[in-house]
Amino acid sequence: MRPSLVPPLTVGASALMLAAAAQAQVYRAVGPDGRVTYSDTPPAAQAPAPAQDAAAPRGGSPGLPYQLGQTAQRYPVTLYTASQCAPCTSGRNLLVNRGVPFAEKTIESGGDVAALQRLVGGGDLPLLTIGAQHLKGFSDAEWSQYLDAAGYPRTSQLPSTWRRAPASPLVPARATPAAAASVPAPAAPEAPSAELPHTPTNPAGIRF
Repeated sequence: MRPSLVPPLTVGASALMLAAAAQAQVYRAVGPDGRVTYSDTPPAAQAPAPAQDAAAPRGGSPGLPYQLGQTAQRYPVTLYTASQCAPCTSGRNLLVNRGVPFAEKTIESGGDVAALQRLVGGGDLPLLTIGAQHLKGFSDAEWSQYLDAAGYPRTSQLPSTWRRAPASPLVPARATPAAAASVPAPAAPEAPSAELPHTPTNPAGIRF
């Protein structure tokens, strides 16, 4: 009886596979999301992961650091000011120096004053709103206390590219349509002329 050749062939094939595996290089890479992957391609040759935009973190306000953006969304800050108002300038400087992102509304027209009275029941300026909290009149200590409680940092964390929107009126001015200005006013209707007298040639007094 002839001996079987299967075992030697099997052992030889296994040895070849182990040798090939030993020669193959396996690379370990850690992705930006923390996942670990293994590949036979060197990490330097792998396609780079798309860079995350640090200026617009998910769940926050665009252009702000994540934590500051979260605070600004939860407790938005609005400053109501008027021209020739020294306390308004002091309040604005406090917010700017502290790095608080805020919107500024100016109170100049009668419509602005009426809207402010409907909003807070008065017209004292400056007025600072932090979320639903209204602070009438400027007080460095009081404003700082409420900003601390809301979670705003005491020192500016705004990026160098941050630009605050310019101040705008509380009630936007209504623009007059240009088309309406170019349409001439309708002419006054002419006074009806006196009815022609009845004559033998025009017994009904018809006018043409």
